[in-house]
Amino acid sequence: MSTYRIHGATGEWEVVIGLEVHAQITSSAKLFSGAATEFGAEPNSQVSLVDAAMPGMLPVPNQECIRQAVRTGMALEAKINPWSRFDRKNYFYADLPQGYQISQLYHPIVGEGEIEILLDEKDEGSAKTVGIERIHIEQDAGKLMHDQHPSFSYVDLNRSGVALMEIVSKPDMRSPEEAGAYVRKLRSILRYVGSCDGNMEQGSMRADVNVSVRKPGAPFGTRTETKNVNSVRFIMAAIEYEANRQVDVLESGGTIVQETRLFDPDKVETRSLRSKEEAHDYRYFPDPDLLPVELTDDFLAECRESLPELPDAKRRRYEAVLGLTPYNAAVLTAEVDTARWFEDLLAQLGEEHAVRAANWLMSDLFGALNRLGRSLVDSPVTPKQAAELLALVADGTLSGTLSKQVFEIMLETGQDPGAIVEERGLKQTSDTGAIEKVIAEVMAANADKVAEYRGGKDKLFGFFVGQTMKAMAGKGNPTVVNELLKKALG
Repeated sequence: MSTYRIHGATGEWEVVIGLEVHAQITSSAKLFSGAATEFGAEPNSQVSLVDAAMPGMLPVPNQECIRQAVRTGMALEAKINPWSRFDRKNYFYADLPQGYQISQLYHPIVGEGEIEILLDEKDEGSAKTVGIERIHIEQDAGKLMHDQHPSFSYVDLNRSGVALMEIVSKPDMRSPEEAGAYVRKLRSILRYVGSCDGNMEQGSMRADVNVSVRKPGAPFGTRTETKNVNSVRFIMAAIEYEANRQVDVLESGGTIVQETRLFDPDKVETRSLRSKEEAHDYRYFPDPDLLPVELTDDFLAECRESLPELPDAKRRRYEAVLGLTPYNAAVLTAEVDTARWFEDLLAQLGEEHAVRAANWLMSDLFGALNRLGRSLVDSPVTPKQAAELLALVADGTLSGTLSKQVFEIMLETGQDPGAIVEERGLKQTSDTGAIEKVIAEVMAANADKVAEYRGGKDKLFGFFVGQTMKAMAGKGNPTVVNELLKKALG
C-alpha cells in the first residue's frame, strides 16, 4: 500500500493514477499496408497508397501485428478474446489522411490482465499488482512539423498506419514511483516478448497519464489526461506536478475540469490543451472494410508456445536454482539484454559459477561500462571473454589483483584474456621456491618488523603479505604466499 500523500492546507490528499501506454508493435510492415516501419527514414518515404488514404484503397490486416498483440496479452496473463472487431473513430486532423482512425473500442483483442511491480528491488515484500483493463490494436497517425517553414506546417506520414497496442491500466497506482515502476516493468515484458522495442526516445512507446486526487478513502475525483509523455522520468514528473496543481485548485475553492493537457519537459509542468467532455462525438462504428478477427485454437497455441521465459519467472529461477540474492536476480532480469548476456556467460562458464559470475558482472563490468558511458549491448568485453577471464581466476592462473589488470587491458584493446596473460607475462605463480626467495628478501629488509611480529604484534602479518605481493608485482598466489609466510615468520 502506497503511503505517498500530498500535504495540503486542508489535510492529506491521495493521488489516483491510470496509464494508457501506446506501444509500437514490432513488425516490418504497417497494420494495414506493406509500407516499411523503420525509424529515422526520410519524411514521407514510407507511405503506401493505403496510408495516404487514396480513393479505393482497402486495408488488409497484418497477421504479425495481431500475433504480437496476442502474445503480449498472454505475457500479462490477460484474457484473450478469440473474436474482436475493428472500429472507425472519426475525427479530422491534418496528419490523419483518412479522416478517421481504425481502432478497437467495443471489442478489443485482449481483456483484463495484471502486472506485478516491485517498488524496492531489494525487498520482495514491496510487490504490488496493477490491473490491466484491456489491450487494443490501432493505427498511429502521422506527424506535423511546425518548425520547418515560417508560415506553413509540414506533414510527415511515415508513422501513419503504424501498428500500436494501447495498453490501458486500471486506476490502481497511488504514487509517481508506482507509475514509474509499472512503466519500467511493462517495457521489460514487451522487450522480453519482442512485441515492442520500448524505445521511448524514438516514440515507439509513450503514455497518456490520467491523474486525479481525493481525500483518502473518498470517491474518485475528476481526472485530467496528460498526452504523449515519452520517458519514465517525465511520466513521474507530470504526475507530481499535476497532482499538486489539482490540490491547489481544490483547496482554493475551484473545481477540476476534465481536460486534455500537455507536459512541458523544459518547465516541468502541465498545461491545458483542450477540454474533454465525458461524451466523445467520435461516431464509432464497425469498420465496413474489415471483417472481425477470429483467432483459432491452433493460432493461440502457437502464440503461447512462442513466449520466452518472462522476467518474474526468470527472477524466481535465478534465486531458487542459481542461488542469487533477490537483489542480484532482480537486476539481472530487469532487462532482456542483461539476462541474455548473463546467460551467454553461464553457458560458457557453467551454472555452478553463477553467484561469482553475477557478482563480477554487477560490480566489475557494470562499473566499467558506467565509467565508459557504454551499455551492455555495446560492451567491449564479450560473454565468451568474460567466461575465459573468470576461468583463469578459478584455476589459479590469475589472482584477483592480476585479473583486474587483465580486465582493464581487455576494456582498452578488446583482446582475449588468455592472449593478454601470455603476451604480458601476467600469470600468477605458485612456485614455492620463487616465493620463498622473495619472502626471505622481504624479511631481511624488515628485520625490525620481524622481531615485532615474533614479539606478539600479529597484525603485522598483513604488512608482510603486502610487501611480498608488491615485490612479486601481484603475481604471487595469495594462498601460497600466506602459507609460506606463516612458516617463515614462525
